Amino acid sequence: MPPVAWRVSDALVGYEAAEAEMEARAAAIARGEADELVWLLEHPPLYTAGTSAKSADLVEPERFPVHRTGRGGQYTYHGPGQRIAYVMLDLNRRKPDLRAYVASLEAWLIATLDAYNVRAERREDRVGVWVRRPEKGEVNGVCVEDKIAAIGIRVRRWVSLHGISLNVEPDLSHFSGIVPCGVREHGVTSLADLGRIVSLPEVDMALRAAFEPIFGPTRDEA
Repeated sequence: MPPVAWRVSDALVGYEAAEAEMEARAAAIARGEADELVWLLEHPPLYTAGTSAKSADLVEPERFPVHRTGRGGQYTYHGPGQRIAYVMLDLNRRKPDLRAYVASLEAWLIATLDAYNVRAERREDRVGVWVRRPEKGEVNGVCVEDKIAAIGIRVRRWVSLHGISLNVEPDLSHFSGIVPCGVREHGVTSLADLGRIVSLPEVDMALRAAFEPIFGPTRDEA
């Protein structure tokens, strides 16, 4: 397979424009007319509702724009300081297995965070990547955990859409307008919240370095 194209947008990208671009690219990939793509970007502050979103989990519906989307999962927040990676891969040529694909995305995030000495973990009962926070105590005898990265995907003709969001230095108070991913027992964190002050370009380099051993080589998009 050709290397995966790698694109980074420096300016904030509106959600509807990004979704339209992603849909068009995924369709072209399915037709064999375009290479696979990973697109790194930031959105302005907004909430997205996945196919399993529950209205009770939208705590402050007037706070930011709410976008209904076809990805799996529930409510999530996107905004500045959060690195989004929209991942458009041809799973039919790779491995048409959604569980394996989600596990690969989790492994990618865990390896990226390991570069900053952050031990992130996956959980069988909730999607995303989690960090133990023993300094916050326990809930029902279980160590408090915070989500540092979310995963939400959709597949059309076995080409993946949507992807991951990694909290680098977003305003964590913005998450309070929703119940993130429907999980009430745990919170959210970021690299900055954990004391790792890094820039988005640095995180982009770590993401790319961790991506290639799992998904294969990349190339800068022309």
